[in-house]
Amino acid sequence: MGLLRRLTSLITRLTSHYSWPAMDIALAGKQRLHLVGSIHMGTPDMAPLPAALQQKLRGASALIVEADISRGGSPFGDIPEAPPLQQRVSPAQWQQIEILAGELALPLSAIDRLPAWQVALVLQAHQASQLGLQADYGIDYQLLNAAHQAGIPVIELEGAESQIAILRELPDGGQCLLDDTLTHWHTNARLLQMMIGWWLDTPPQSGPVTLPNTFGDTLFDVLMRQRNQQWQTFLGNLPAGRYVVAVGALHLYGEGNLPTLLRR
Repeated sequence: MGLLRRLTSLITRLTSHYSWPAMDIALAGKQRLHLVGSIHMGTPDMAPLPAALQQKLRGASALIVEADISRGGSPFGDIPEAPPLQQRVSPAQWQQIEILAGELALPLSAIDRLPAWQVALVLQAHQASQLGLQADYGIDYQLLNAAHQAGIPVIELEGAESQIAILRELPDGGQCLLDDTLTHWHTNARLLQMMIGWWLDTPPQSGPVTLPNTFGDTLFDVLMRQRNQQWQTFLGNLPAGRYVVAVGALHLYGEGNLPTLLRR
């Protein structure tokens, strides 16, 4: 590691202690990134955003998000119907889905003909809602509204259409995502509660963060590792400037995380 990179790493470690999950990284091209571990749905006590974070946003060249979800519209419009769900899952999974749907007050008819990956997303969204999370209080949503109000440019890392394309390309209609959602249902709830705690109580500090596993190897590679690598390249090609970068908190911690890639 060269002297400049060692100094950059030291600066990063010394400036990563915020009251929200975040860290600062300076890249070789003079891009100064404030990486924020976002949670896409939040609780009312997550608003307003911390004053110091709002100040960082006001001083930024742009806000960078995975997708600008504040623009409205749905990326799900042209997705064809799938066969009935009971025909596509095991008897044990169908029984679990029936139980979860009842607990979540989710009509089975609402998910019966959706592709497996979309069934997983609907179940996850209802689980988050049951835990008291709402989309209007999501961190990236709040940041987007603040950026638009202040006239700060917004840059998308992917965009909603690209994210849906990734899911649509999963094998077997995204059955692996549904399998993982059902297998790790309670673990995912604990993970959501952990991330809420990061925003309301104690955010992670520098150093390794142990996270519960909610992805199999295939999904982790597609949804985490590959995307982090693409974002590393994207961020490294930005013009010099200061940027607030809000991505899902799991991308900042754990195996193959984005900050580790950027520090290389």
